[in-house]
Amino acid sequence: MTNGHRTGRNDEGEHSLRLAVLIDADNAQAAVIDGLLAEIARFGEATVKRIYGDFTSPASSQWKKVLNRYAIKPVQQFAYTTGKNATDSMLIIDAMDLLYTRRFDGFCLVSSDSDFTGLAVRIREEGLTVLGFGEKKTPEAFRNACHKFVFTEILRPGGVQKGAPSKSRKSEEAETAEVAAQDFPRDFVLEALEQASDETGWANLGTFGSYLTKLQPDFDARLYGFRKLSELVKAKTDIFRVENRKVEGSGAKVMYVRAR
Repeated sequence: MTNGHRTGRNDEGEHSLRLAVLIDADNAQAAVIDGLLAEIARFGEATVKRIYGDFTSPASSQWKKVLNRYAIKPVQQFAYTTGKNATDSMLIIDAMDLLYTRRFDGFCLVSSDSDFTGLAVRIREEGLTVLGFGEKKTPEAFRNACHKFVFTEILRPGGVQKGAPSKSRKSEEAETAEVAAQDFPRDFVLEALEQASDETGWANLGTFGSYLTKLQPDFDARLYGFRKLSELVKAKTDIFRVENRKVEGSGAKVMYVRAR
């Protein structure tokens, strides 16, 4: 079984996973599809792409326009009764069927619904990687059940610029501005750095990034206005010291970081 703790590439290297992408159309917006698929490509190949919902409903009309373009297979699920989410059930059943084929290294669960917390935990128990994608409102339980969780607000066109909201609809602008305005979690970051550091106090940037994700799956440098963790640590000169070291036997350099 593939080691499920590989969560894609970081600033120091890259892993490629065979991924099953399952989208909850009731709890995801089509406006993020470009950024979503680009983000997933950072971690590996989306060998299966399926989306679940009632596509006869006006609420799912946004998805109809992009399904063929991105070769996403729609799974029609009628709402049999009010108050029951048949879409969630179908997605979970399909996920378990795909899980038992043993053809995948990980799953991408695209939803802001806490109902998928149990599914994420079950997939992790099989040793596979679980990548979650959802809005800032996604319950903490689901976010923490994933190896890595990415807020879809930062995947919208234009992304998150520090102090500037995305140039999308007004409601999206407000949500993006809220994410960008978050206070930097200094204490948490320094705690992770301490755990990642060697006896001299220095930590390889890749190791540091891994600790950040293990401790808080939804940590993302883009939430604080930086494209990469390397850019964040170089900019936060009041918190970090940075050193580029040559890799023995090659001309490459690796970034190391320590607390001031």
